[in-house]
Amino acid sequence: MRQSIFKLGLLALGIAASVFVGCDRQPAQAPATGSSQGPAGGSPTDPILVGEYGSLTGAQATFGQQTHEGIMLAVNQINAAGGVSVGGKGPKRQLKVITYDTRGQAAEASNAVTRLVTDDKVVAVLGEVASSLSLAGAPVAQKYGVPMISPSSTNPKVTQVGDMIFRICFIDPFQGFVTATFARQTLKVSKVAVLYDQSQAYSVGLKESFVKAFTAQAGTIVTEQAYKGGDQDFNAQLTTIRQTSPQAIYVPGYYSDVGNIAVQARKLGIGNDIPLMGGDGWESEKLLEIAGSALDGSFYSNHYANDNTGPEAQRFVADFKAAYKDDPDAMSALGYDAARILADAITRTESLAGKDLAKAIGETHDFVGVTGTISLNADRNADKTAVIIEIKNSKPVYRASVEPSKK
Repeated sequence: MRQSIFKLGLLALGIAASVFVGCDRQPAQAPATGSSQGPAGGSPTDPILVGEYGSLTGAQATFGQQTHEGIMLAVNQINAAGGVSVGGKGPKRQLKVITYDTRGQAAEASNAVTRLVTDDKVVAVLGEVASSLSLAGAPVAQKYGVPMISPSSTNPKVTQVGDMIFRICFIDPFQGFVTATFARQTLKVSKVAVLYDQSQAYSVGLKESFVKAFTAQAGTIVTEQAYKGGDQDFNAQLTTIRQTSPQAIYVPGYYSDVGNIAVQARKLGIGNDIPLMGGDGWESEKLLEIAGSALDGSFYSNHYANDNTGPEAQRFVADFKAAYKDDPDAMSALGYDAARILADAITRTESLAGKDLAKAIGETHDFVGVTGTISLNADRNADKTAVIIEIKNSKPVYRASVEPSKK
């Protein structure tokens, strides 16, 4: 595991820019109160407070940790360059991030956003990764009129909460289409079994999108089997799947479950010649630690690949390695882009009031990010490229890209 984010988040580039709260961890300093920030961003010399909520501990902890590292790298670079000027006028101000741990729990996500917007008086919120947790936090941000940007929640319902809610990633209908098209046109498979997490909005939504796209291309779903996130025994579902003789198995779950599913599938005699396929929920360094070689020959859709990079991404990879002594992943890259898009919007907004800042965020167009060129559409979703990752010799490798216009 990479070095502790609770240390590196403060040390990267030597800029102290984050306050950590939650999970029995004490904040590095007392959280800012509403009196210093105010509803429209405080005085022209105060730091601009930005909230972050994520799963820093719990079953999907690497999601929150990796996203946080990306956010902090961006914020530290912005601050080192002098900060941001609201509306491009007046003195530049530092950004200060207040981070709360959701522990991967919906109630904690709601509480975290409530505290950020009512107590800490942040001007905007970054988070969450998991769609179910974003769906818990988004109504709070919407209620109080504070913009929220999810780096990577792909369920369409997230931004449907209201006009204060944005995302910088593609959504599941496109992600499901990408993998279904890859399966039919590139892998040439026509029979797929599905194993999904019925407890997660992300997994249910992605499953539905994949099934719709795959069957629309004359593919057959031979069986749909469900599990609940955190289950340890998948033998009953996998035995049923084996009996249907699929050519591939679609598993739109989170890495913490997918690794175990792959190992158990191979033990049941479902060989590596029957690939598992999935979505961005697979993206974690822990996935292959759990699965080992069981996922060799498998594929998943993602937002980014370290080995398919343009100049912007190459700089990011180098900067990330310098700060954290490790390679970034898609969650790190999305966190980085989310923070930079917020900072860019601050330079274009009329004020830090919620409606003004939301308007500026919504006007983001052709932003050159690490994860691609990002434009937010009328539904506050990002139109951008997806990539397919292949697992070879227990390592993720870039395989293909799909543009939204090809849908």
